[in-house]
Amino acid sequence: MIEFGTGGWRAIIGDGFTKANVQRLSLSLARRIQRDGVENRGLVIGYDRRFLSHEAAQWSAEVFAQEGVRVLVIDRDAPTPLVMYCVRRLELPYGMSVTASHNPAIYNGVKLFLSGGRDADEGFTRELQIEANALDMENVNPAPYDEALKAGRIAEINPRNDYLDGIISAVDMAKIRQANLSIVLDPMYGVSGTSLETILLTARCDVDIIHGRRDTLFGGKLPAPNVETLDALRMAVCERRADIGIATDGDADRLGIISDEGKFVHPNEILVLLYYYLLEYKGWRGAAVRNLATTHMLDRIAEAYGERCIETPVGFKHISKAMDDHGALIGGESSGGLTVRGHILGKDGIYAATLLTEMLAISGEKLSSLLKRISDRFGSLYMAERDFAYKSSHYQEIQRLLTGDRFPKLSEEITSVNDLDGRKLLFRDGWMIARFSGTEPRIRIFCEMPTRARADRLCAEMQEYLGLN
Repeated sequence: MIEFGTGGWRAIIGDGFTKANVQRLSLSLARRIQRDGVENRGLVIGYDRRFLSHEAAQWSAEVFAQEGVRVLVIDRDAPTPLVMYCVRRLELPYGMSVTASHNPAIYNGVKLFLSGGRDADEGFTRELQIEANALDMENVNPAPYDEALKAGRIAEINPRNDYLDGIISAVDMAKIRQANLSIVLDPMYGVSGTSLETILLTARCDVDIIHGRRDTLFGGKLPAPNVETLDALRMAVCERRADIGIATDGDADRLGIISDEGKFVHPNEILVLLYYYLLEYKGWRGAAVRNLATTHMLDRIAEAYGERCIETPVGFKHISKAMDDHGALIGGESSGGLTVRGHILGKDGIYAATLLTEMLAISGEKLSSLLKRISDRFGSLYMAERDFAYKSSHYQEIQRLLTGDRFPKLSEEITSVNDLDGRKLLFRDGWMIARFSGTEPRIRIFCEMPTRARADRLCAEMQEYLGLN
């Protein structure tokens, strides 16, 4: 069965992610496009470097071609933000990216985008998956890709230069050129390398790349830029005495950072750095948007500058909507995805990395120095995170413990409860949340407190309450 989560449809290759399911999903979207009366405007399809991504993009395009829907296929592996940019730039009603983002190598999937380049909302994907799952393969009659290409029913495009020019024009390249920055890039065998390298070399940065080739197994690790996966980048930054190490996930919509001191910079800190930079150095104004599992340090900074922080459920579509609704300056999540007003409505690791580079150039400071400046002014908060797989038989019991009037016995006094997404408990000077992942069969616990010991203790107490190992 096709089932969408917070980050699109993702499934194990050969199990849920099959040619038949890709075609079913494409046919249901083609029929939606026909009902909307926009088949002449159509959609753009991109794909990442995962196993079967290129093939799946062609399977999908064949269905749209057969249904008379205009389809543009990016002619090489492409960052997901590039697909979103195309939807917006070409004023298309829909877009599709074949990717499973940061999931393990055995997964693949599809992300869908609506007009303006924003993530498809839950109502849209729910209707689409119901229709797709009801389709019989007898309804699928794809047009062979090469024949449809020759006949003009499929068009291949290469919009990368336009996308890169858009990012380059949005930052102060002259300042970056003057800074003589040394940067190590880690695309994690994904799709960001060429794009980021082009931007940074254009800005006269000294660039070294690791893990730049295609590897559908991602070197045996998750293509997720976190503290467990960036040891090689950390070592490369220290060996080269680089100013910063930049990593992106498999489809380049998230990023991870290693500081000049060789320390992992948490995605929460990246968000805080950029919000502070935009307010303090660039003089921009606007609210911050975060999901309810992302640092409240953003709230402190917003308050200091007379702004506010808007909280949403997990899922970048909620971030995008809130940014659009409130004209917010920055929006992001603790998983490493963010965007800034004026760019696309979805997360973009390539743009965020370029903006961080501009921050170093304009501030004239090391990343470690900027982080200290912020903590000296706004204090410190520590995030503890725990992540557990669970058996389907355990789901109902965990759900019962997380809802209703039941609460764990904790070492901190609960001051209020937020059930917007999972269960979030607020304390006098911190918070904790437990929620089911929307992309994998896992449950996640996050806790942010003024000290690491208190955050770790609360996570352990919640883990015991939920019976997780």
